[in-house]
Amino acid sequence: MQNEVVSREEWLEARRALLAKEKEATKLRDVVNAARQALPWVKVDKDYAFDTPEGRRSLADLFDGRSQLLIYHFMLGPDWDAGCTGCSFLSDHVDGALPHLNHHDVTWVAVSRAPLDKISAYKKRMGWKFPWVSSFGSDFNFDYHVSFSPEDLAKDKVFYNFTPVLPADANDELPGLSAFYRNDRGEVFHTYSSYARGPEELVGTLMILDRAPKGRNEDSTMNFVRRHDEYEEAAKVPSCCH
Repeated sequence: MQNEVVSREEWLEARRALLAKEKEATKLRDVVNAARQALPWVKVDKDYAFDTPEGRRSLADLFDGRSQLLIYHFMLGPDWDAGCTGCSFLSDHVDGALPHLNHHDVTWVAVSRAPLDKISAYKKRMGWKFPWVSSFGSDFNFDYHVSFSPEDLAKDKVFYNFTPVLPADANDELPGLSAFYRNDRGEVFHTYSSYARGPEELVGTLMILDRAPKGRNEDSTMNFVRRHDEYEEAAKVPSCCH
């Protein structure tokens, strides 16, 4: 369905009205960002161990000498054949940002519960360079509410996105982003987490599509997305990061 066609003068009037809303949204984003930076922190006292290509590493080790760490909770379970389509879509946007993040004292790491060999194989398939480690055998994913055991999913509710949700609306793995700070004494603090559509602004393709005439042109959240090596064939599974 085509939008209304108007004169240039009418278009300018409508565009200026939209510009006012865009400016409001930009100012609101600044307010939200400031509130995010002002959040209190929680000290991480639990010891977590991760399998990495360099061997077993602690959470503090994942900072790689920097003071800030962003962990993307990538949906790839121990028995999954491939990574989540939506998580893969987001991760396609990471490698180009790494030099800028690292230069600005921020380390990016993806974490999944799949064993390291399965992670490495999928990472090679996708052609990614960002660090990606395994929390297999660790409580990390469960403590940050992105993985759920069969026992969890058998309960009346599970806790996701800071909210009790029905197990039917959950999954054994779900997406998220968590931020951590490490001080000069080596103490680690959890500063922020975001789930569901929270990390959506990290997906540059969506931000570009929002400016296209048809926008995202989707029937449900990201239902058009495929792994980048699957666009020439029908999708094997729907996006799982709805």
